[in-house]
Amino acid sequence: MDLQLLEHLRTFLTERRQNLFQEVLSKRTRHFTVVTEDVYQLHNTSAVMRSCDVFGIQDLHVVEERLGKRIDKEIAMGAQKWVDFHRYDSIKLCMDRLREKGYQIIATTPHDNSTMLHDFDVTNKSAFIFGTERDGLSETVLKEADGFLKIPMYGFTESLNISVSAAIILQSVVTRLKQTNVDWKLSEAEKLEMELDWTKKTIKSSEEIIERYLSTKKL
Repeated sequence: MDLQLLEHLRTFLTERRQNLFQEVLSKRTRHFTVVTEDVYQLHNTSAVMRSCDVFGIQDLHVVEERLGKRIDKEIAMGAQKWVDFHRYDSIKLCMDRLREKGYQIIATTPHDNSTMLHDFDVTNKSAFIFGTERDGLSETVLKEADGFLKIPMYGFTESLNISVSAAIILQSVVTRLKQTNVDWKLSEAEKLEMELDWTKKTIKSSEEIIERYLSTKKL
């Protein structure tokens, strides 16, 4: 992490933008993360990414095991600049990686043995996996998940669109998390790394500016 480079790049941002970065970073978390599994409708994954940004979730993991896709930048409405995007071609690999980072795997499903959203223990570091409205989650996820979570529903409809489900769940768990004593915030090192990344993405011709800075530094 080059702190001098970050200080240099900050001079290309307005004070308002710098303050906004600090405010948003103070509310970002990796205590929760989100996984989408084989979501074929592109706009749904993009909408989930927007929800991650809105509710302060820094990482979105997208599994495209059966059909490769790309995130629709227009629908994501710029969220791809602020949310770290991780792509996998295997749900098993994705879950293994998340467990290595200390996450419990939570399958979002309306099954009878699922925990109601308002009863979910938000103190545990959790990765929420969402499947398609039509097919739901794969057998791999259902067999290997550490827990199951569902949104209370009171009508005839038994499922919600994935982007709606993600927004409801994230709003609930993040709100309750911030009422606990859990250390859910990013580390100072993570904040600086993220600020540098966001700054690079914000400044026009940032690569050329960095190249000039580094060449001057060598002199």
